[in-house]
Amino acid sequence: MAKWGKADFNQLLELQKRLQKLQSIDLNKFCEDASKELAARLLALVIPRTPVGDYGGKTGKNGGTLRRGWTAGKQTAAGAYAKGLQVEKSGDYYIIRVINPIYYASYVEFGHRTADHKGWVEGQFFMTLSEDDLESIAPNILEKKLDKLLREAFNGEN
Repeated sequence: MAKWGKADFNQLLELQKRLQKLQSIDLNKFCEDASKELAARLLALVIPRTPVGDYGGKTGKNGGTLRRGWTAGKQTAAGAYAKGLQVEKSGDYYIIRVINPIYYASYVEFGHRTADHKGWVEGQFFMTLSEDDLESIAPNILEKKLDKLLREAFNGEN
């Protein structure tokens, strides 16, 4: 009878351990973390783009209410605020709501009639433009996060 040679199954056992480690990773947590990172990136894009009202010194008004509205008036960084946002899972989707609660935000975003109803103030589209920018960079962000997750599982890197 022919000899088949020697076989070392240690590498297969190591692969099995790494696959088990990958299987034990909480993918819901990964998706929630990715959602929060994308929300933070969106806030980082939209906050500087949000216009600040210039009322002059005579009115006593200060501009910036709309801009501060993105973080609900809290003096926190966009990333820190996004980490506290609630992530909702609906089917295969993870939903995180990034809203500006200031009542006139949609008017500044999309435009509105003038006070005398005879003219039109063009929209600023700060959120729309920021969403478009995020949409173009999101695949790279998610790819890097997933690559890091797989490297940790297969290479044992932390």
